[in-house]
Amino acid sequence: MIPATRITAQQLTQPQFETPGQLIQWMGVMQAQEYSMMKWAVGIRLASGSLTQVNEALNRGEILRIHVMRPTWHLVAVEDIRWMTELNRSRLRPSILSWAKEKGVTPEFSSLVNRLLEKMLEGTSGMTKTEIMTELQYQGVTVDTPMMNCFLMLAKIEGVICSGIEKNGKPTYALLEERVAPTPALNREEALAKLTRRYFRSHSPATLQDFVWWSGLTLTQARKGITLIKQELNLEKFRDHQMYIHHSWNEITCCDKHLHLLPSYDEYLISYKDRTHVLPLEYYRKAFNPYGIFYPVIVCNGQVVGNWSRKKTKKGFALETSFFDSTFPFNKKLLQKAEKRYLSFLEI
Repeated sequence: MIPATRITAQQLTQPQFETPGQLIQWMGVMQAQEYSMMKWAVGIRLASGSLTQVNEALNRGEILRIHVMRPTWHLVAVEDIRWMTELNRSRLRPSILSWAKEKGVTPEFSSLVNRLLEKMLEGTSGMTKTEIMTELQYQGVTVDTPMMNCFLMLAKIEGVICSGIEKNGKPTYALLEERVAPTPALNREEALAKLTRRYFRSHSPATLQDFVWWSGLTLTQARKGITLIKQELNLEKFRDHQMYIHHSWNEITCCDKHLHLLPSYDEYLISYKDRTHVLPLEYYRKAFNPYGIFYPVIVCNGQVVGNWSRKKTKKGFALETSFFDSTFPFNKKLLQKAEKRYLSFLEI
């Protein structure tokens, strides 16, 4: 029940959406830690996704890569960036400032850099981090990479910058005011209800603790969000856990005959605090390490069963796969179909 519902709700079977923007709105946000893999996380969930399509959506600003809920990267639909930033700013600012202080970044220093960013990015399609650091040095402000990371994160939280147009395959930063059209403001309850709905609609079944982990909200905020949409949720017990299921998914029963090559940091694994429903505890370290590094994984019939990687060869590259249990009875045709889908996404 749990794997079948999650793999369907997360658009990994019978995908409903044609565009990256539609998908990201459905998911709420998507983890975007690893730049190339995040694009595959989007593509695999579209009815017919390609790398070109995802790149174009990023360059048009249909989807943005930004820090918005926790001090990590996420993909956000452009229509959602303003209310999400507003909802999370007051919670995130103190923790990021505390971390920044250790790097020598004060609130006053950050405000100065924000003003310089506004001047240097005005009218541009975006500048890379290296270009920004070079320009700051020209302006008489010398910073190292850890400090620059702090400045950029704070500028995103304050709504100064967002992702811009790629340069030679590298991410850039642009002014949010030039990149994102004004949108109607939401009050905090409206925003909290919308975020809660997005999570449980696309990640069911999930616990309160899973939602707290994914969203970065406080326990009190998460409980309030669930209360705000309680008419849309069913509370059921699985094993020893009370889990919420959005009413969209009451009829899901089976996920047989599906195999997927999921990217590192994929929502299917990373967006839950307890992952044992799709990954036995004994295999945790094969899917992610103790330091928060997640690896590309193979999912078969809803269960995480192995790893895959892309290796360079003289002729280009090849895909390598391995299973946690060497005797796992995988379907060779399903594996070949999954590999072909990845290659098709890359347009190779």
